[in-house]
Amino acid sequence: MVQRTVLKADISCQKCKKKFLKAVSSLEGVDTIEVDQGKGTLTVTGDADPYDIILRSRKTGKHVEVVSIGPPPAPLKGGKKKPEEEKKPEEEKKPEEKKPEEKPPPVHDPYAWPQCQPVFLMPMPVGRCVDPDPSCSIM
Repeated sequence: MVQRTVLKADISCQKCKKKFLKAVSSLEGVDTIEVDQGKGTLTVTGDADPYDIILRSRKTGKHVEVVSIGPPPAPLKGGKKKPEEEKKPEEEKKPEEKKPEEKPPPVHDPYAWPQCQPVFLMPMPVGRCVDPDPSCSIM
């Protein structure tokens, strides 16, 4: 049975999006995968078990919440135009107003996002303690 699983996750960059796509696409029975970075949703449609989809997406290291699990939406009937457009002749239509040009999104730098920055740990000294505490001895 085809199901649609919608998950909410923190998809802040292309790298995160790629991780989700790679993890979920390897499952058997997945028909379509849609990732919406603006809304932060991952939508998977297919015969795959929703439990497996959730497990795979959580293995990416991101927090994932289940929004909905259910049947996919009914397909839209194509080829039909809106009745308003059919009734208006070409002469009556007003010329379209020019909209201000939208700027392209800024170039993404994965190291600028705090979620994607690597964590550096301080190296621990080997052999002896830094503090001259007698209770701190390595045997």
